[in-house]
Amino acid sequence: MAKYYISTAIAYASGKPHIGNTYEIVLADCIARYKRSKGYDVYFQTGTDEHGEKVELKAKEVGLTPQEFVDEKSAEIKRIWDIMNTSYDKFVRTTDEHHKQVVSHIFEKLYNQGDIYLGKYEGLYCTPCESFWTESQLVDGKCPDCGREVKPKSEEAYFFKLSKYQDRLIEYINNHPEFIQPVSRKNEMLHNFLEPGLQDLCVSRTAFDWGIKVPFNDAHVIYVWIDALSNYITNIGYDVDKQSDEFKKWWPADLHLIGKDIVRFHTIYWPIILMALDLPLPKQVFGHPWLLMGMDKMSKSKGNILYADDLVEHFGVDAIRYYFLHEIPFSNDGNATYELIMERINTDLANVLGNLVNRTISMARKYFDGKVSNSKVNEQLDEELISLTNDLDNQVLEKMDLLEIGNALDKIFDVLRRCNKYIDETMPWSLAKEEDKKARLETVLYNLLEAIRICAVELIPFLPETGEEILRQLGTTEKNVKFLDNEEFKVNEPVVLFQRIDIPKKLAELAGE
Repeated sequence: MAKYYISTAIAYASGKPHIGNTYEIVLADCIARYKRSKGYDVYFQTGTDEHGEKVELKAKEVGLTPQEFVDEKSAEIKRIWDIMNTSYDKFVRTTDEHHKQVVSHIFEKLYNQGDIYLGKYEGLYCTPCESFWTESQLVDGKCPDCGREVKPKSEEAYFFKLSKYQDRLIEYINNHPEFIQPVSRKNEMLHNFLEPGLQDLCVSRTAFDWGIKVPFNDAHVIYVWIDALSNYITNIGYDVDKQSDEFKKWWPADLHLIGKDIVRFHTIYWPIILMALDLPLPKQVFGHPWLLMGMDKMSKSKGNILYADDLVEHFGVDAIRYYFLHEIPFSNDGNATYELIMERINTDLANVLGNLVNRTISMARKYFDGKVSNSKVNEQLDEELISLTNDLDNQVLEKMDLLEIGNALDKIFDVLRRCNKYIDETMPWSLAKEEDKKARLETVLYNLLEAIRICAVELIPFLPETGEEILRQLGTTEKNVKFLDNEEFKVNEPVVLFQRIDIPKKLAELAGE
């Protein structure tokens, strides 16, 4: 059985994750579920990044120890991942003892082989981002990432020799065009960072204590680049002097799924660390776009944050999963507002999907007491529906292989829309009025039930609860994705999958919260 290791970035345990963070875990979950459905042995890892100056300061503000603070925040992040019905295999934490031990070993190995050296860091420092910047990198004199004030800072630090490996990495990226996706991110890394030349990377800090101590100099804390990034290997059995069977099975990762704002860390810093450790690089790093709130990047300071648990409370988990997966393009930022979410629920989920399932099952119960077999009284227009349905699995596979998740969903909904059109063309209610058309009517309903069954199976990685609920209503557990002509459906009572929303009324309700 082929293996598939997928990871998300680990969420920073400084606060509650907004839907931009949550989008990533849902996207990864959809890919992991899809791979499992295709017979892969999947390992799906996510978790929390829990060290650093920001955590230390925030914990102090609320009167907690850093460990108490991250215990609380990590539990909250895990709770939201679970609300979104994500099927991760391991939820990792950088405060886990095993992770801390292996990170210490990695740092020591890199130091002993001359890849890390002691030096001094001087620059303009942004505390919230925990980043040093040069004057030319500032935007209007402020941090280019968060727009806050920066202050001059100087401290002793250990540095990692990125420059030693840059030519090797450039060659690797050029020889492995699939390594960084989308292509726009690859070009950005090559032209903006690698080709101009890399500066050595600061990999320790002395300004705070909350982190993994440098093993041979406890005045220094190992900085995020080696601490957080190493989570992808420390949790699958890697250590510098031994590699477990588990590690040999899973590494290299098949896909690191990350936000576009941290592509540089995952396609420059992380590959170079792996090269220095003499380990293979992950097969692919995909920098997904952002989910914007009303076309604006979500931030607490702007007060425009939506949270997944609130959205699920209002609209249900699969409706929100659908919106995340469908509305965010492969390489462009997506947009979220309450109004857009409700419009999409009404048009796609209630009208196209829910209405189709409900009226098809209702007709099967009305005309055949819920028991439908294939009478095989076929007409020419049946062939188009059957052919489209039979090709659906290939269409979805093609889009999923390209990580075009929204387009894969579109392929499923194309078949669902064709089913609705097929009802209009065949007019079962008219066939039901003529006794000699009963066998034709049964064939029409059979074709619809079978097409819906296949669509439900294809939907399960995207909308797990909905896909399984449709199969339950159809009275079947059959997961074959080809059109079968010998099924015997005994459908259950239809249950509304998605209620239509009165948008003005719901907006007024939400505004009154």
